Amino acid sequence: MPPSSTRARQKPAPNDAGPTLDLDRYVPAFITFIANKLSNSATAFYQREFGVNVTEWRIMSLLAIEPGIPASRICHVIGFDKGPVSRTLAGLEKRGLVSIRTDPNDGRTHSIALTAKGRATHDKVIVAAFERERRLLSCLSKDEREVLIDLLRRLHENLGTVTDSSHS
Repeated sequence: MPPSSTRARQKPAPNDAGPTLDLDRYVPAFITFIANKLSNSATAFYQREFGVNVTEWRIMSLLAIEPGIPASRICHVIGFDKGPVSRTLAGLEKRGLVSIRTDPNDGRTHSIALTAKGRATHDKVIVAAFERERRLLSCLSKDEREVLIDLLRRLHENLGTVTDSSHS
């Protein structure tokens, strides 16, 4: 018998069309739905309150952690393609939130960092981000939060089993 998260629903589908997902048990759907709803609400809130969308915020938060990183590192960490990251960085640079400089050690890459204005914006948004996280996790005990973080970290580390083309 397959694990409960992948078992087909017991209710017949319309016209008995075959198996369907049980959206109350299918983990990829849960993760996607949570991520979509968090991203959409964060974009609306951060845009209204701070003038940045969630993609801009993700990049800015990473630049606060790793100043001077290249765009390729941003793409790797946040899981976005080069095009959207490049467009977002160009917009952030135009608004004076990041500086993009040619790396003196490698003329083919760029060093990207928050400007003073970008850091000030980051420091306002992070307060709201931590509050959103606190409210989201308020239904969990401290121990449950630690277990959740450990489980999510393990899933993240295991992503290669479904994203690596050699496993397809």
